[in-house]
Amino acid sequence: MTEPIRIANCSGFFGDRPSAAREMVEGGPIDVLTGDWLAELTMLILSRIRAKRPGAGYARTFVTQMEEVMGTCLDRGIKVVSNAGGLDPDGCAEAVSEVADKLGLSPTVAYIDGDNLLSRVTDLAASGDLQPFADTTLGDPGKYLSANAYLGCWGIVDALTRGADIVITGRVTDAAVVCGPAAWHHGWARDDWDQLAGAVVAGHVIECSAQATGGNYSFFTEIPGIDQPGGARFGFPWADVASDGSSVIGKHDGTGGQVSVGTITSQLLYEIGGPEYLGPDVTTRFDTIELEDVGRDRVRVSGVKGQAPPSTLKVAMNELGGFRNSFTVALTGLDVEAKAEFAQAAFWDACPYEPSDFEAITSNVVRTDKPDPGTEEEATGIWRVTVKDPDERKVGRAFSDALIHTALASIPGFHGLGGGPTAGRPFGVYRPALVESELVPQYSHIMGGTTNMIDSVAPSADAIDVAVASPAPLPQGPAVDVPIGSIIGARSGDKGGDANLGLFARTDEAWAWLDNTMTTDELRRLLPEAGDMDIERHRFPKIRSLNFVIHGLLEEGVAASSRQDSQAKALGEWLRARVASIPESVLAAGS
Repeated sequence: MTEPIRIANCSGFFGDRPSAAREMVEGGPIDVLTGDWLAELTMLILSRIRAKRPGAGYARTFVTQMEEVMGTCLDRGIKVVSNAGGLDPDGCAEAVSEVADKLGLSPTVAYIDGDNLLSRVTDLAASGDLQPFADTTLGDPGKYLSANAYLGCWGIVDALTRGADIVITGRVTDAAVVCGPAAWHHGWARDDWDQLAGAVVAGHVIECSAQATGGNYSFFTEIPGIDQPGGARFGFPWADVASDGSSVIGKHDGTGGQVSVGTITSQLLYEIGGPEYLGPDVTTRFDTIELEDVGRDRVRVSGVKGQAPPSTLKVAMNELGGFRNSFTVALTGLDVEAKAEFAQAAFWDACPYEPSDFEAITSNVVRTDKPDPGTEEEATGIWRVTVKDPDERKVGRAFSDALIHTALASIPGFHGLGGGPTAGRPFGVYRPALVESELVPQYSHIMGGTTNMIDSVAPSADAIDVAVASPAPLPQGPAVDVPIGSIIGARSGDKGGDANLGLFARTDEAWAWLDNTMTTDELRRLLPEAGDMDIERHRFPKIRSLNFVIHGLLEEGVAASSRQDSQAKALGEWLRARVASIPESVLAAGS
């Protein structure tokens, strides 16, 4: 029986807090430093960087962090595992090696690749080996800017087994950078499903950095110390992963934020689908997760069951969708609706194009104004329009200049919000697909050494049966109309063009109300923008949670979405602000 391994996170996305690596290395004992840099949108960003500077399609911020902590990590035996390699893990490994040389250090650096399918994707599509995911389409493979399979953890395990101090990957699953070190440390086999599933859950919890320690938490006002100097600077999380796959999630003592059943439940619901969480190494049953407070800022995660993964890998592809442009006009004071109509009529009279000339157009009047306003901002609603088209000229200066041409011949109080006229800018379309695992092996390279090929095909096994509790009776008695957020927390995010909306209760009474009341029809009533969309509903009774997947809410994906909240980050908070009839007994039980 091996001792637990402490795996710390220092990044949740490309652009996260630069000092986090140093804080995690110097703030307390850890065994492994990890981080996640590769959101779906990031691959598109890196493809643009790479187009300008070949070989530079990786997260340069990671290299900077390594310069700060590499010496300390080597002195203390701390391994580093990161997916910051992006589209060029070999280029990132070379950059890290150059930093090591400059510092007079000699780490063993490894990199993992094999995920990049861009050079193969046309042939894979033509042969039928690349299949669209769910209800999406492949589009034109000739337009892809990136195409990367989500690899698992076994390339990382191989590199660590061969003595790597720093392991840099391309596109692996977010949890792989935690699952790999845990599997290496504990000597797990590829069919140790429950252990692997437990590590996947730990990885899912800590991969978004401070979202596990109070960031984006619905009940943030309850976090101790946030009103004190430095209290709002949350510490980043770590996971002590045990040999049986269970874990304790925590943060360094003396850092801001909070680790609680609430913050962990919230993060568990982030960007998931149904109870079967599919991955390349294991299918993790999120409906088996059990949480327990085991001390201040310490939560135990246990009971996680796993089963064999699918025979396919998910592939994330980004293509150039065309060009877009947008503007926002202030509608201030009286007659807001009439002003909106007049402003639109004046603009389209001045524009050389008709709305129907664009491939896509979104035009919204948003009533953010208030009656008897005490400030000019409270007096102001907005008209926002976004256009998309393959023709860059059509959405360029001719479009944005038309607004300026109406400045003195439009509504009273005319002014724009945001910057001035802009040229059209490119946007990407996200297209997920599936490819057979056997077609995408991993390659584990030791810099200056040898390369091993690792098969991506996992062992097969029968699925497991999981008993899921039936809904408890709906609480009865007198009810009052209050915001749903009085008793319910939420966490929402993007899943390509879909949005996920997780809702959780903190008492049995609130869970009984949520489970019985929040149907897909009720969600459509509360969120009219999703009224005509396909919605999935999934139950997680052990953590008193529901998860909804709203298909198509984000259009062609984050980079193409014309929604103000293009990543659905605030979707849950919108729902919490809606008013519903909640029994007084539920409110009395607390949140």
